[in-house]
Amino acid sequence: MTDDYALTGAQKEGLYKAIFSRRDVRSHFIPKSIPNDVLARILNAAHHAPSVGFSQPWNFILIRDSETRRKVKESFLREQGRSTALLDGDKDRQKKYSSLKLEGIMESDVNVCVTYDPTRFGPFVLGRTSIEETGVYSVACAVQNLWLAARAEGVGVGWVSILANSDLENILGMPTHAKPIAYLCLGYVAEFSDKPDLERLGWLPRMALSEVICYEKWGELEPPGSWSEFQSGVKAQDEVRREDNI
Repeated sequence: MTDDYALTGAQKEGLYKAIFSRRDVRSHFIPKSIPNDVLARILNAAHHAPSVGFSQPWNFILIRDSETRRKVKESFLREQGRSTALLDGDKDRQKKYSSLKLEGIMESDVNVCVTYDPTRFGPFVLGRTSIEETGVYSVACAVQNLWLAARAEGVGVGWVSILANSDLENILGMPTHAKPIAYLCLGYVAEFSDKPDLERLGWLPRMALSEVICYEKWGELEPPGSWSEFQSGVKAQDEVRREDNI
């Protein structure tokens, strides 16, 4: 049968629950430590992500030291100021941007910097010769694994992207060949919001699945006959997500 390797109903429900209820957490962290075994499971899930040429090009720098975090927070504040200045021509949007809580560096239990090492198992990495960026994509897969495993464990994760990589490299003593890809804040939370914060606060709307699928070529949003039945399923998924308020 074609579904011999499918997960059971309960297993699938748990997987999709983690996917659709995962949130980028910034403001709901509570003062509760993540047990060592839970953190290890989350990192092991990240370590089992797919990677180009099985290169496993990631490292995870774990940070609890308050002074290190303070330096990272200072980088965030500098970069946030630069970002705010870019909106000088749109005062309403600038005001909304300034009001957003965009990091939990000091409030979370542990910070994790996920890095990319292009030299691992190199210089020849199977599958990376034509599209060099696949190494970075592999690290992004590890981040997603970490995020979903954390959600399954009831741990919130926030990705802080308003940082200068040069600051992170200096603060964390990174070698010149390695690059920071994601700076994450992990911790237990008071709640997981029904919707992502930026959607809930009206920064941007959730696009429908049917708006981001093209058929056979870029920009072809209307399906040919062979895809018409599939499109019905896509529209049904749009309705399911709307009803679930997710």
